[in-house]
Amino acid sequence: MTIQFRNSETLSPPAGHYSHYTIAGGFIFVSGQLPVDKFGVPQTTGTFAEQTAFVFAKVEACLLSAGITKQQLVQVRVYITDMANWPEFNRLYSEWMGNTRPARAVAGVAQLHYDAALEVEVVAYHI
Repeated sequence: MTIQFRNSETLSPPAGHYSHYTIAGGFIFVSGQLPVDKFGVPQTTGTFAEQTAFVFAKVEACLLSAGITKQQLVQVRVYITDMANWPEFNRLYSEWMGNTRPARAVAGVAQLHYDAALEVEVVAYHI
């Protein structure tokens, strides 16, 4: 099996020792995405909704870079620092996803890098 490590050219380069996404065994594994702009500047002073939109756009940029869409997602993992935001997240997520309903986990965590409100990682099927 071939494993390919790739980065989206529309996103800032990873700040750590990882790739934006990895292609292996017919799947794409997208690293956790935080609200960081294309210049590597954290965008964590915005509202929860603003940070969520930023993160969704970054996930989608990784998928598009790999030549797929969110309709091919099979698993979504979400980490949020305040579970009181879960209802708002679920509403924003359902608007973003539309009719696509991959498996999902939402976990409350004490803190995320840059004091972000959320981080999202996904697995997608690569046709």
